[in-house]
Amino acid sequence: MSMRERGFIPLWPLPLAAALLLLVATHLALWLSIQAGHVPACVPYWEGCTSISRAARHGLGNHLFRLLVIPCALLHGANWWVAGRWLRDDGGKAARWWMLTLGLFSASALAIYATFLGTEGEVYGFLRRYGVTVYFGFGFLAQLLLMRRARAGRRMPPAVLAGMALLCATMLGLGVGNVIAGALVADDSLRDRVENALEWQLGLLLVGWHLLLARGWWRDRFGLRLYRGGEPL
Repeated sequence: MSMRERGFIPLWPLPLAAALLLLVATHLALWLSIQAGHVPACVPYWEGCTSISRAARHGLGNHLFRLLVIPCALLHGANWWVAGRWLRDDGGKAARWWMLTLGLFSASALAIYATFLGTEGEVYGFLRRYGVTVYFGFGFLAQLLLMRRARAGRRMPPAVLAGMALLCATMLGLGVGNVIAGALVADDSLRDRVENALEWQLGLLLVGWHLLLARGWWRDRFGLRLYRGGEPL
């Protein structure tokens, strides 16, 4: 089916928009916080001068971050729902159900994290930690399930799937590195910098994964077909 066909709406812009909105939100919050003096000026991907949460916790950066990330969470939820529809004819009903469930929980956790970022109190702190942990963890598992079903159904080019697998392996390595840094690095300041840098790198890899998903859906010509009176437009 041609993506230019009348009445056809391609869906590859959905993961593209989710990825770019998250990328813009985090870096805009970082820039605003640097300008306001809330965090030091640096490149956090390797200097680890601040976490994503701290960069988006204060002032105008916090307001814009929440303004952008809450709709971004809705896009992530829609992305996983659409992914379930994409794979509905490829078998693996149980795996598809788990992918959708984990993906929706991940998107909800992102919304919770953004909603309570910048608030004080033990309950709010728990919700923030829960949000970011579930977002990354459940989202990662949903990604693995999507890749498994897409490979089984041959729905994506091998090069795209290989790139997604490489990003997932790197994300897993960063997660393990974060745990090791927390356990073995005795210096509190150094440990915080390492963990902060790994967090930024993990977020960038997550954006890259969604960009590859958009590429895969574009190649698969996945989209919605509009009908009127039972007939295609």
